[in-house]
Amino acid sequence: MEKGIFEGLKVLDCASFIAAPAAATVLSDFGADVIKIEPPGSGDPYRNLPNLPGYPASEHNFAWLLEARNKRSLALDLSKPEGRAVLHRLAAEADVFITNYPPSVRERLGITHEHLAPHNERLIYASFTGYGEKGEEANKPGFDSNAYWARSGLMDLVRADIDTTPARSVAGMGDHPCAMAFYGAIVTALYRRERTGKGSHVSSNLMANGVWAASVLAQAKLCGAKFGERRPRERALNAVTNHYKCRDGRWIILSLLNEERQWPTLARCLGREDLIADERFSTKADRHARSLELIKVFDEVFATRDLAEWRKLLDGNGLVFGVVGILDDIPHDKQMLDNEVLVPFENDTMLTINSPIWVDGARKVQPRKPPAIGEHSDQILRQAGYDEASIRQLRASGAVA
Repeated sequence: MEKGIFEGLKVLDCASFIAAPAAATVLSDFGADVIKIEPPGSGDPYRNLPNLPGYPASEHNFAWLLEARNKRSLALDLSKPEGRAVLHRLAAEADVFITNYPPSVRERLGITHEHLAPHNERLIYASFTGYGEKGEEANKPGFDSNAYWARSGLMDLVRADIDTTPARSVAGMGDHPCAMAFYGAIVTALYRRERTGKGSHVSSNLMANGVWAASVLAQAKLCGAKFGERRPRERALNAVTNHYKCRDGRWIILSLLNEERQWPTLARCLGREDLIADERFSTKADRHARSLELIKVFDEVFATRDLAEWRKLLDGNGLVFGVVGILDDIPHDKQMLDNEVLVPFENDTMLTINSPIWVDGARKVQPRKPPAIGEHSDQILRQAGYDEASIRQLRASGAVA
């Protein structure tokens, strides 16, 4: 087993909420040394997320555990010249600098690519925004609920029908897919650096990733396609690619794309072998033409058994379906545990969610609990070449805590 792919890679995480620091977390999973730069005192505002109204009550800071694992914390006030000088020194020795400050804030703080690149020609400067680096909305704050979910059309597209209100997103739902795209941009730049020896500026944004997520239908619109009416579940065009409620209130979704071959098997599994010879549903075209009738039949049948029974029956006959999961399922999901989707923290039984990529032969670090605010400030400064007198001076100035 080789060392972590990114062991020895130095990353400065100067970001918050959520995609940009989550990309740094993925780098840390593969061994990168990630320094979390956060304001002295209150620290990264993201630390406070679970305290906001509407979030689940927990004795653990679940958001921070997920996003800040494996990292070291440097409490640094970038509004002070002394703090910016520290950042510039760290950037001179770093491989990757990650930020999601708006362009205007980066300019004001003196941490743009143009400010940092002269200190280190190999630096990968990675910036993440809500709406992109250009145009009139470049400095507009964006969260995944508005810039990813709403702006892209996804919020509208997932409505059950035209009369249903737009669907709300959940925390981080867009941020975490965006983090993987941002991670991909950083790794692409690192590969380019291997070939050229030069660093570069890479970027991504919530809006672009949202449209990418909606891109099948967005591309149809760009091609001038004509869209049909939005139909509720009860009026779906295909009964065998629809979702149904089981006796225990749980939901299951059928996904039989090979309908001609699997239709007889499905009918037998449902205890309705009579449907195979029913002339109303004898062909694929018939079933689609009478989808409303067939959905009603399936609704009645699925309501006769619990989800666990249907899972066993359908799995045993090779039919393609999915469980509409709920959060209560996740801690005990054997398939997730077997595939290390869920992994324990170091020296703890508490599970966390692994980054969703694996490389054979490449070790991932066992997740370490996140740092306290400024927990590693002195250690990081010493490694950057500051002596004890200089560190005391920085603390006295308030630039470091």
